[in-house]
Amino acid sequence: MQTYTAPLRDMRFVMHELFDSARLAKLPGLEEVNTELLDTILEEAAKFQEAVLLPLNASGDAEGCQFENGVVRTPKGFKDAYKAFVAAGWGSLNSDPAYGGQGMAMCISKLIEEIVCSCNLSFGLYTGLSHGAYLALKSYGSKSLKDLYLPKLVDGTWTGTMCLTEPHCGTDLGLLRTKAVPVAGGTYQLTGAKIFISAGEHDLTENIVHLVLARLPDAPSGIKGISLFVVPKFIPNPDGSVGARNGVTCERIEHKMGIKASATCQIAFDNATAWLAGEPHKGMRAMFVMMNSERLSVGIQGLGVGEVAYQSAVAYARERVQGRSLSGTKYPEKLADPLIVHPDVRRMLMTMRSYNEGCRALGVWVANQLDVMERLQDTPERQDAEDFVSLMTPIVKALFTDLGYESSNLALQVFGGHGYIVDHGMEQLVRDARITMIYEGTNGIQALDLVGRKLPANMGRSLRQFFHPVGEFIEKNAQDPNIGALLQPFAKAFGALQLATGFIAQKSLSDPEEAGAAATDYLRLFGLVALGFMWIRMAKIATIKLNDKVNVAGPNAAFYDAKYKTATFFIERILPQAGSLLYSIKAGKASMMALRDSAL
Repeated sequence: MQTYTAPLRDMRFVMHELFDSARLAKLPGLEEVNTELLDTILEEAAKFQEAVLLPLNASGDAEGCQFENGVVRTPKGFKDAYKAFVAAGWGSLNSDPAYGGQGMAMCISKLIEEIVCSCNLSFGLYTGLSHGAYLALKSYGSKSLKDLYLPKLVDGTWTGTMCLTEPHCGTDLGLLRTKAVPVAGGTYQLTGAKIFISAGEHDLTENIVHLVLARLPDAPSGIKGISLFVVPKFIPNPDGSVGARNGVTCERIEHKMGIKASATCQIAFDNATAWLAGEPHKGMRAMFVMMNSERLSVGIQGLGVGEVAYQSAVAYARERVQGRSLSGTKYPEKLADPLIVHPDVRRMLMTMRSYNEGCRALGVWVANQLDVMERLQDTPERQDAEDFVSLMTPIVKALFTDLGYESSNLALQVFGGHGYIVDHGMEQLVRDARITMIYEGTNGIQALDLVGRKLPANMGRSLRQFFHPVGEFIEKNAQDPNIGALLQPFAKAFGALQLATGFIAQKSLSDPEEAGAAATDYLRLFGLVALGFMWIRMAKIATIKLNDKVNVAGPNAAFYDAKYKTATFFIERILPQAGSLLYSIKAGKASMMALRDSAL
């Protein structure tokens, strides 16, 4: 059975102590945000998701979505859960108050996303994609489109999708064939087929709003000829009510390895009425607003699955007795000691714990910069925040999902044979986590984006937003006796990242394949150093708190002690991978590309 309680204490630590949530109140629209409000929202969200969504996770996986005559039925309980979710306002938390949203800070929104994904990843896809559609329309839709669609997407009356992939093209969207022909009244007739459309058809809402990439008749070839269209399942009446059925049908749903309670659809558009969103042939610019939002959210999905996997494994390791401790019996009253006493089990549990807490901290850092980027206009701070978010988006998506999958696999290993069977729910977590490494751009594509676009952009300007604060922290704390033992190996890993960055920048000038060969290792190296930066900062806070014997005692002292010890584990046992990654990067492409295609 899956075990999960929202890690509220750690979430509060990251929000308030690591990143000082009081700073949020200095941003436009967040003036009333304070510690008490953030904590209350988090606590209520945890109560709701744990009570409503978590019990449906295993049953939803077992039942899956049902498809018959173009109609998709979600698993038992999902429809009522969705109604309760939107009625409670969880889907509108971060949306603009002008369209019925609550205008809340991104950090609290992302932490609640994590809770949702820990409780029920499949359910989270229905609500998460709607927010991505909202962002794209808010950024590039006309006033009439925004006024009609955004309030419905915000309050959850309608849901949204993202329709990119076609049977013959995935990542290479320049090959897409879906066509849109202009007709009278400023609308278009759109015809084509899309696959792998999450939440493309379901019974949760009265309407589904598809954002579709297609070509106009005069479109140039390739990716520069793509436009974005709004294609509703039902054409709205002027008053916002649902009108006639549009030329949009679900042809089938996919039978998948995981996320079985999420309907992954093949959608056919047959002269469907569509509206252009944004400028002609500029659809990718608009769609990337949604895609980048979704890539960050998919990273949070990886963290969410990693957290429920970790908690489930800890609970099992405490209960399951097996063998005696290598250092002598620890629980003489039992027939054997519990699994948790064994070093290799501890290795797995500590690995998961250090991944999750490090990713949570990094995720909130990015979320805070998203708020700066969205709420400050035409300022140096906004540009810095945009550079940072741009740099970190592929890292968050790829690293968090890689580690979430690793954690779910480790959790299954802790359960042993019991993890391999359905009863305990670990194999579901492994299956669910695996897709996060693929959709919204495979992790290999994220790595190529990092080295091919983000690093060289604006002469490497975005790198300063990470490299400068890390370098300043190392210099400032070089003589700190409390974290000195951790700072030195962290500084060495940071040095490896700097060397790898220079190596790739130099090699890629003469041979782009060198950057491609290094990309995945480089993203992992960058990600581990980023987590290390979070851990060294958290370790510093923990030591300060532990030295305050008067005000820190009991559970708080235990929390900070665990935080410091987990930081030590990460830096001593995980971060040394930076050295081997650097060696792999510097080995270059030669051995990777040596075999002819026919010899592979």
